[in-house]
Amino acid sequence: MGERGDAPGRVRSFFERAGYTVAGVRELLGPVAGGALARDEIVPALRAASGGSPLEAAVRLCWLQVPVPESAIPEADALVALGLAERAGGELRPLLHVEPLEGTDGGHLGHVVSDLKVRPGDGSALRPDHVVGSGGASAGLAQLAIHSPVDNALDLGTGCGVQVLHLRGRAARLTATDLNPRALRLARMSFALSGLDGVELLEGSLYEPVRDRRFDLIVANPPFVISPGGGLVYRESGLPGDDVCRRLVTGAADRLNAGGWCQLLANWLHIDGMPWQERVAGWVPAGCDAWVVQRDVQDPAEYAELWLRDSCEVGTPEYAARYEAWLDYFERQRVTGVGFGWITLRNSGADHPVVRVEEIRHAVEQPVGAYVARILDGLTAGPRFSTGCPQGLRTAEGVVQEQIGPPGAEDPERIVLRQRDGLRRAAGVGTVEAALAGVCDGSFPLPPLLDAIAELMDLPREQVHAHADAVLPELIADGFFEVI
Repeated sequence: MGERGDAPGRVRSFFERAGYTVAGVRELLGPVAGGALARDEIVPALRAASGGSPLEAAVRLCWLQVPVPESAIPEADALVALGLAERAGGELRPLLHVEPLEGTDGGHLGHVVSDLKVRPGDGSALRPDHVVGSGGASAGLAQLAIHSPVDNALDLGTGCGVQVLHLRGRAARLTATDLNPRALRLARMSFALSGLDGVELLEGSLYEPVRDRRFDLIVANPPFVISPGGGLVYRESGLPGDDVCRRLVTGAADRLNAGGWCQLLANWLHIDGMPWQERVAGWVPAGCDAWVVQRDVQDPAEYAELWLRDSCEVGTPEYAARYEAWLDYFERQRVTGVGFGWITLRNSGADHPVVRVEEIRHAVEQPVGAYVARILDGLTAGPRFSTGCPQGLRTAEGVVQEQIGPPGAEDPERIVLRQRDGLRRAAGVGTVEAALAGVCDGSFPLPPLLDAIAELMDLPREQVHAHADAVLPELIADGFFEVI
């Protein structure tokens, strides 16, 4: 095998010997420099990695993007052969950004290759086919993706291959697509450096490369940014408004096996006079249960500022004109805000699928993918539940009760059921639901329990059963009770 042919293995071995993992870098930098690096400030990190160890050399060259002496890295030839660095005056200078990737369980997954980061004030601009590395959005999608093993999975719009690496070991077969040929080239390099073989890479837009195929899992961190220009392919599709997200959702059912999942990040427009919940719910295809969660919303000015910072245009001569163009675009579309969040679909094939669109702004337990199937099960079971059905019921694990009222009062003013984990919801309940939550462990049929509660509270049996029929479906859908 020639020098270039064994170069990925040599570089991978160097990274392993150096301890170039997220955990290794975190320990090297410490909390202050690590926190600064998370804000894209590299000076503290450069100070922390100023020694001569192999790990420090790897961090400076591959992550912080500064030259290092050629002698500091024993596998310099392999880095140059792969196009990760170049020689210049006895130094190695970075040509690509290479960073370690950590799994949702904290384990090391491999390394991802992307274009060098452009930092504010360095005088450079992003190339139109720029390939971005791992970031908050890609980490969020990895946290959302279902943990259950699948036969085949599709990473639609793979970029540098982050989601594929998160899915390794979870999917027997992996397919990755991207419209950008450069992204596919860097993703292939990411997989080689991470020791991952057999990934199918296909070029094309949206579902076009896999138009005749079906998958058990589709994940997508698409170019969802809504802008008047669409000049950066890693974040902007060139389609009007939020149409790229709408097309991904509406086309998902035809690309999913029975019981298959599609999970993506998305932006959606808030348009004056049109509830955003109805707009997004209208995207969901027939036969799919859906859970849509808005995690954040920004007004038009905030949104424009965010993405102008992302492309390092703040302080440039074009900044004001680009800002004006963005605001003009939103004004013409009567946009009052832009929402960001998760969309999860499950191809249930139901005649009357469940569609839940909601806003959850508080912190939830991560990774959501560890319990997302349970969320969908609750959403579908809730509306179908009746105390007259021969179904068992139990209080969900981690649910606690809080009583609110003046100290020493005999009766509380308010009773709250709260989830200590999962989505960490809270629900105000009455005494019947509270009593049921205390005794409902699935070992007894529900009707006798309700009869006992009615007798204990000196309430008519029919009233307690009717009350349970009215409130339990929502509490099941919200995950406070589970149907067994």
